[in-house]
Amino acid sequence: MITERLKKDLREVSLSVNSVSIKNLQSIVLLKPKLDNGKSVLKAIHQRKTIREISDKKLPFQTLSNLFWAACGVNRKKGPFGIPGRTAATASNSQEIDLYAAFQEGIYYYDAFHHVLVPVVAGDMRKLAIGPGQENFGDKAPIRLIYIADVNRLSNTSGYQEPGLQDPEIQKSYYYIDTGLIAANVYLFAASEGLASWFHNCNKSGLMAKLNLRSDQQVLFGQSVGYPVK
Repeated sequence: MITERLKKDLREVSLSVNSVSIKNLQSIVLLKPKLDNGKSVLKAIHQRKTIREISDKKLPFQTLSNLFWAACGVNRKKGPFGIPGRTAATASNSQEIDLYAAFQEGIYYYDAFHHVLVPVVAGDMRKLAIGPGQENFGDKAPIRLIYIADVNRLSNTSGYQEPGLQDPEIQKSYYYIDTGLIAANVYLFAASEGLASWFHNCNKSGLMAKLNLRSDQQVLFGQSVGYPVK
């Protein structure tokens, strides 16, 4: 069950999508995750590492689908406070981290509740999804994840009403940690599948403008994923 708060968030994303050019991009319905693939958790932890040299080879569609689900997909219909549970924890189950992805074709928003990639803006903006001065390092990666915090969801959580959720400094500590939990899932998934992954900075101001974000949305980090250069 999706709460009214989360339905409202999804509607806001749709409004943002409609306000920018997406040309002929279509939503991408991802495949159901295959849970019997990959290595054991302990082997994935053993092999987890940052690999910055990433080839331009595209990921198979099933692997791409599994990647998004592993990052922060829905793994149970009813989690804490009656909200669908995700593969990565968040403060008071506020689920304040939105996952976007920059491909060669454009930037998409990951709608975890429907397991769909929703187009946001057309064009190759992968260089915005990495930090200034790093644009030409690992620039062939087929996908760059973008982590964006929706601070409004912390302030108006449907979960436990912790007073600290109204404190900007505590909010910041939560959304940084929650981003790290998702990024760690991506790292372990990459290790399990023999992929390269690199967590890094991004062009925050450039992405804020291109994605038409609200003032209470904060662009945080990027993460490149793909096959390692042999």
